[in-house]
Amino acid sequence: MNAQQQFVQTYLEAWNDHDPSGVASHLCADGLYCDVPNQTQLGGEELLAHLIDYFSNDHYRYELIGDVLVNQNTMAFQYQVIPLETHSGAQGWSGAEFVQLRGNVAQQINDYYRVPGAQSRRDGLSEEGRRYAKSGLGVEAMEQLLSALQKAMDQDKVYLDPELSLPRLADKLGCSVNHLSQAINAGHAMSFFDYINQFRVTEAAQILRQKDCQFPAILDVALSVGFNSTSTFYTAFKKATGETPAKYRRGAQ
Repeated sequence: MNAQQQFVQTYLEAWNDHDPSGVASHLCADGLYCDVPNQTQLGGEELLAHLIDYFSNDHYRYELIGDVLVNQNTMAFQYQVIPLETHSGAQGWSGAEFVQLRGNVAQQINDYYRVPGAQSRRDGLSEEGRRYAKSGLGVEAMEQLLSALQKAMDQDKVYLDPELSLPRLADKLGCSVNHLSQAINAGHAMSFFDYINQFRVTEAAQILRQKDCQFPAILDVALSVGFNSTSTFYTAFKKATGETPAKYRRGAQ
């Protein structure tokens, strides 16, 4: 049994043993467990506290479905969750996890799942999550797509295009819209717009820090980095920095 298979085996065993510490120990010290459908991220201590509460009412068994897909420092696997008491009326669900490894522990675990009735710690499933569980996009292909995506951001700065959309970016990268959405959700645990806006906000912050800024109006800054409106820019900027663009500019100069 290789290290990745061992990781999955002990990880699922910890779930089946209702062992919060055992599950959380699969994350490195600064690792993150990302509940993609609920758009939440938990560090080790947060995950531990969450699981202590969850396991107090957990009556399920967790089983691996199919093979563990491995490529260098990433892996993916599907699982199913089965009620321990079939007469209780509880329903099981299925899901998939995409894991970024650092040595023998996880740097990040992105979890996608389907929960009938949304009666568990996992309250529903995003469309991206359903697509991931059924998609033919493997780990290696996803890594290649994420690499091409990063290049498009860093070198081509496609986020500066105010007309950029998920279909338009997918066409540029030569992939399907579904696969691009899946890769962004799995690799970065965020939506397409949040992913693009983080680059726009970073670019805007660099402009606002300049003492001889060529854009005196906030709207001009917003438009220069790809935003279509001041309100959208303000919302994204404050979400990322905790400050409005105007306050950030005053503090930087």
